[in-house]
Amino acid sequence: MVSRPSTRRDFLKGLTAAAALALQSPAGLAQRSRQKRPNIVLIMADDLGYECLGCNGSTSYRTPVLDELARTGMRFEHCYSQPLCTPSRVQIMTGQYNFRNYKAFGILDPGETTFAHLLGKSGYATCVVGKWQLYGSRAEKKQTHGKGSTPQQAGFDEHCLWQVDRRQGRYRDPLIVENGTYRDDLAKRYGPDVFCDYALDFLERKKDHPFLLYFPMALTHDPFVPTPDSPEWTRQRHKPNNEYFADMVTYMDTIVGRIVAKLDKLGLRENTLLLFTGDNGTHRRIESRMGATVVKGGKGTTTNAGTHVPFVANWPGTIPAGKVCDDLIDFTDFLPTFTETAGVSIPRNLTTDGRSFLPQLCGRPGNPREWVFCHYFRDPGNPVQRFARDKRWKLYQTGALFDLQSDPLEQRAITSDRSNTGAAAARRRLQVVLDSLR
Repeated sequence: MVSRPSTRRDFLKGLTAAAALALQSPAGLAQRSRQKRPNIVLIMADDLGYECLGCNGSTSYRTPVLDELARTGMRFEHCYSQPLCTPSRVQIMTGQYNFRNYKAFGILDPGETTFAHLLGKSGYATCVVGKWQLYGSRAEKKQTHGKGSTPQQAGFDEHCLWQVDRRQGRYRDPLIVENGTYRDDLAKRYGPDVFCDYALDFLERKKDHPFLLYFPMALTHDPFVPTPDSPEWTRQRHKPNNEYFADMVTYMDTIVGRIVAKLDKLGLRENTLLLFTGDNGTHRRIESRMGATVVKGGKGTTTNAGTHVPFVANWPGTIPAGKVCDDLIDFTDFLPTFTETAGVSIPRNLTTDGRSFLPQLCGRPGNPREWVFCHYFRDPGNPVQRFARDKRWKLYQTGALFDLQSDPLEQRAITSDRSNTGAAAARRRLQVVLDSLR
């Protein structure tokens, strides 16, 4: 059992003042926006690749809630993240590629503008629950401790989070900070349930106000341990086992279902854009099946197994039911989609790399991107990996070109383009992208 501190009010002096400032807005703004602008809920699972959802063809796991959201909404075939958690979190929140603003693992630079800042300033209530990992809390990285962003600095009015300035258990007997105070009432509680409970309370309290709820989940990251629905949950001690990953995937789906049920109960579903994705590929110890095909997790790698993530969108009455979108999406696209959905202008002096996919959500062609780009390193001093890709071709900065249609595991780089006009054209096209993003 993880030891827990008594209730603390010394978590970063000034959070209360910062929260108060974040809640301020021009007089009458909240009233003018009440019941008019759509709510936005973004749920992002941890270490969950494309192959883990039934609606994507998985035969290893049960995900009935997400499968139903895909059936009644839209499923995306080509959504790509960064290979690892913090790089993805920085990118999705700021709408910028990592070469512009990524500093180090566990860090979001305090000077960055996030989607929470932009929506919060326009009158949205903003809340983040789940896993933070952006302040610099890892003991082995003392040189970065405290050099990142608190939830308030990142634009959130409220939070219920694991791994802000300390890192201990996230599942059974979790260490969780709620609006600046560490909770001391979580013995035998399950962290993902605590996060979800706070999210449901936020939805209840803000039902008459436009809101942004960001839920970067703790599930399905290792250690792979029982959930409250596992028979082994009643035991005091659990030995991690890869076999529990399936339970964790299903429990993740159950929590999504609790969010959906609450929105239904409050009568908010038709005014809420609900999005679900994963922050990177599945852990490399996990093998999943899609029928006869075995997919080995690729977290931390730049292959499809490390960057191809599930993406489901649901918005009754707005998103056409049962649609599958084949357009390319990357994590820079979420911020401009949120601002367009909310009717918020992006400041002219703010660089963004994404493009809104709101038109596609509404059943229109939109302006699909022709490529996605990745600039990735874990920490300063690590090798930088850069590539540009489309649905078929992938070109690395090193010059290695892969045909993902015939070689999805990137085992055979194309050594000569002379006999392959498609490869030659792809190399030229993608090299322009690489040269333009420096």
